[in-house]
Order: sequence, then C-alpha cells, then structure tokens
Amino acid sequence: MSLRSGLPVALALAAALAACGNDTPVQQPVAVYGASPFEYPVGLWDEGVEGETVLLIRITDVGAVDSAIVDRSSGYAEFDSAAVAGAHKLRFLPARRGDRRIQTWAKLPVRFTKDGGAAAGAAAAPGAS
Repeated sequence: MSLRSGLPVALALAAALAACGNDTPVQQPVAVYGASPFEYPVGLWDEGVEGETVLLIRITDVGAVDSAIVDRSSGYAEFDSAAVAGAHKLRFLPARRGDRRIQTWAKLPVRFTKDGGAAAGAAAAPGAS
C-alpha cells in the first residue's frame, strides 16, 4: 500500500516556541512518501485484526526520524513494533524557523486496516487531539 505523495504533516510548535521565547514563525515539515514503510503483520492480517498505534516521533533537522516511541498502543505488540520500525524509514522536508532547519517532535497515528493496509495519518504536535 502507498501513502499519498507529498502528504503535508502539520506540526504545530506553539508550546515549544513559547517555551523558548522565539517569535519567528515555523515552517512545518512535509512528509516525503513513496511506498508505505509500514508492514502489516501477516498473522494479524490473516486473523482479520485491525488497530491503530499512535507514535511520538522526533524529526531531525535533516528530515530523518531518529526516535519513535509508542504513545498509545494498539493493544497488539505486533502492530506497535511494525509502526515503530516503519516510522524510522520515513523522511521529511525538515521544519524551519526562518532560514534555519530545526528538529521537532510529533504524534503520528499509524492505522492497520484490512481495506487500506498499513498507513500513517497526518502527524500533529504532541498533546494535540
């Protein structure tokens, strides 16, 4: 399964900007997708199990994901592990503050559905619902 190419990833950084006192607007990172890096666990697929894992990911100033942790489990270790493994393969055009690239954290839902396979939704700033 593939994700929509160029799917924008909204990463509101209001809390981080307030904490550092910097009023310079942030240009949000944009996901760069080809084929989905998320692999649906075969055993769960065969059983017809679906679920969603929400990750907390850190996007570096060069657009790589260098940290991915489970923020909300799907209830299935196999989904959670597949989401973390796939997240490390994602790439982004990095966030920018002015002319400087910056790293940022985001929540990323990863859905495992029989109709759509395994795909990531739009990322959001931590704490966003």
